Amino acid sequence: MNLRATFMSVLLLGLVRLLTGAQARWHGCPPKAEQRIYFANHQSHADLVLIWAALPHELRSITRPIAAKDYWTASNFKRWITTEVFNAVYVERERKGDEDPLAPLVQALDSGDSLILFPEGTRGHEEDPQPFKSGLYNLALRFPGVVLVPAWIHNVQRVIPKGEVVPVPVLCSVTFGEPLVLGAEEPRADFLKRAREAVMALREI
Repeated sequence: MNLRATFMSVLLLGLVRLLTGAQARWHGCPPKAEQRIYFANHQSHADLVLIWAALPHELRSITRPIAAKDYWTASNFKRWITTEVFNAVYVERERKGDEDPLAPLVQALDSGDSLILFPEGTRGHEEDPQPFKSGLYNLALRFPGVVLVPAWIHNVQRVIPKGEVVPVPVLCSVTFGEPLVLGAEEPRADFLKRAREAVMALREI
């Protein structure tokens, strides 16, 4: 990370913590520098920023958020901040031809990175997450040694209410739960349902 990106990282971290508190609550899973996939509910473009800010420095430096390419590269500033500050992995929301949408994630995991993933694929507008797409299952199948950590993001959708552009200070937190393990021969639908329920269970903690 160059000097400009380092300065922006410190500035952004301070701003996010001032506006939201960015509290991390570790329930059944301590922060640990091991390869992980953090998977969470998704209600705001700010979700990846909040999880990034909630992680301790030693985890933040080895963890890459997944970012929708069409949104996060729409301007030079968005592209710069997601590339240079967050070290994000860009994904296409719409599949193009025979291209494997998981290829950038597979490459990152092959390189030893941890990931922040939103299995719904797109932002939801209800309290409960939308059904999870198959990406999480496929990655768990391909990378059995990577630890799967569910997370629930509290209140971030209230920081920038719909139709507003000015952030509102709201106390937010991220609760990290007990790791999930893909069962031997577990059907995809069963695993994804169990993963979604694991995320939703953290809402009450």
